[in-house]
Amino acid sequence: MVYRILVVFISIHFFVGCKEAPKERVVAEDSALLFSDYQEFKLKINPIEATKAGYSQYNDTIANYISTTYQKHVHRQYQSFLERIAGVDTTNLGTTQKLALEVMEWDCSIKKEGLENALVSMASPIYNLPTLELFPLGQIQSLHLYVAQLAGGTSVHPFKTVKDYEDWLKRLDDYLIFLDTSILKMKEGMANQWVLPKSLVAKMIPQLEDFTGPSVEEHLFFKPVLNFPDSFSLENKQVLREEFSTIIGQKIIPKYQELKRFLEQDYLPKARETAGIGALKNGKETYDYLIRLHTTTLMTAEEIHRLGLKEVERIRGEMEKAKNKLGFKGDLKAFFEHVRDNPKLKPYTDPNEVIAHFKAIEAKIEGPMERVFNADPKAGFEVRRTEAFREASASAEYVPGSKNGSRPGVFYVPIPSVKEFNVLTSEALFLHEAIPGHHYQLSLQQENGDLPEFLHPESLGVFVEGWALYAESLGKELGLYSDPYQFFGMLSMEMHRAIRLVVDTGMHAKGWTREQAIQYSLDNEADSVEGITAEIERYMATPGQALSYKIGQLKIQELRDKAAKALGDDFDIREFHDQVLNTGSLPLVLLEKKIANWIKTYTK
Repeated sequence: MVYRILVVFISIHFFVGCKEAPKERVVAEDSALLFSDYQEFKLKINPIEATKAGYSQYNDTIANYISTTYQKHVHRQYQSFLERIAGVDTTNLGTTQKLALEVMEWDCSIKKEGLENALVSMASPIYNLPTLELFPLGQIQSLHLYVAQLAGGTSVHPFKTVKDYEDWLKRLDDYLIFLDTSILKMKEGMANQWVLPKSLVAKMIPQLEDFTGPSVEEHLFFKPVLNFPDSFSLENKQVLREEFSTIIGQKIIPKYQELKRFLEQDYLPKARETAGIGALKNGKETYDYLIRLHTTTLMTAEEIHRLGLKEVERIRGEMEKAKNKLGFKGDLKAFFEHVRDNPKLKPYTDPNEVIAHFKAIEAKIEGPMERVFNADPKAGFEVRRTEAFREASASAEYVPGSKNGSRPGVFYVPIPSVKEFNVLTSEALFLHEAIPGHHYQLSLQQENGDLPEFLHPESLGVFVEGWALYAESLGKELGLYSDPYQFFGMLSMEMHRAIRLVVDTGMHAKGWTREQAIQYSLDNEADSVEGITAEIERYMATPGQALSYKIGQLKIQELRDKAAKALGDDFDIREFHDQVLNTGSLPLVLLEKKIANWIKTYTK
């Protein structure tokens, strides 16, 4: 999983001082200028993402993307870009540029629709569409957790120069405004009965403990002060130490204390017992929109639910075969218990052994990669343990490196209890998060000089996560899954994503309870109760996002099968992978059209 849920939310809902695009329709709009303007717009409305990609001009900003002012301004921008797109003469555009224009049009249209839902609900009590800015904080992948990750000094915000430190202090000022707005939005949600589930709020409160109690010098936000570069003068160090001490002691700690009191005393008692947003007024309409946003399809919740049930049944059949090959005599549910508790699958006593384990997988696939891929990214890559403050609730994830290569891509592995770390899914997990999954695809994407720059960042989850799940299926071609437990682990990972189709739609569209969703998962996969509970609560917090994995994977596999059948002996898996990866993240309808055109070049 890439750290993307927050990015999608931000890209719909915030704006930072963009210059207005021309309001009048432009005749024969220059596509290069349009793409350049859109790139600048995307950087301004996603300043942290700009930093992540290696652009430093917005390092002093965090946007208050949940404010009405920002949302109205961004809405006007998307409308203006759509008008400019209509003025582009596509006659002389190359294939990549035409495709980029279609991606831009899709992006503007879907984001504009989301903003219109939000703005209508603010303007009129008649419609009352529940909108996500009333849920600005959550127990997972929330800006307040992301900022804490950056604050430690080892993530995407640089701490190499005095200006880097000064930029961070300015960012913290913006962040405090965001937290104030968050409390106001959550109060507005309380007044309108648009509140988070109680179980999620209960998880959020302990997460704040580390930020409310320690002294300034022991605070996570103080860590950059403890790691000044040697090049800093004594005067610079003293000034920065005082400035960090002041903002942490007088603003950050008190604000976290205020937020914690608000959640405990005011919000938690008003939080809802239901799991899905379908329980909210017009929640169905909001979920329908989120399905379109996250899957780039027009599938309904019911269609996705049925597809999920079908996939769960298919994968159960494969699991039965794998279980029997291992000689296990009990039923599948008993086998789930066996792999959850098998001490042979929990061999480590030191977190460093877990990191070494994943590095060994990287070394094992290095040679076979040449048989499956032509392209090879230049970006660096590291495996790191997830930071302690968020480790208990975090999933394994990938954070892309900077575009200029100064910061490597990082595969974060949570190890809250090393003796309980189960290696069952290690090979599939590495293929998904690292190579040839997120690290490979996203690095190639941002290194692709033929793409307009706005297509270099992570972008569409259905493509990025769909690719990563598809990458798991390449294990045998890459020399993995020789251990039958690891093969079963791959099936478990795929089952996990199939279950998401069922439980996400179940909770948000069919009225399932949190407990029903947990039990369905326990009945069909080998993860622990604690792991499954955290996952179900993630889906509760981010409706529709978890659908993207399986929907994207199924489409990529479908297109591979279609190409292999049509091309016969001419089919080359390396060329197919080039076609999937060499134009950035695409909505599925555009990916399908692209592969169909590629097939035609062989079959004319």
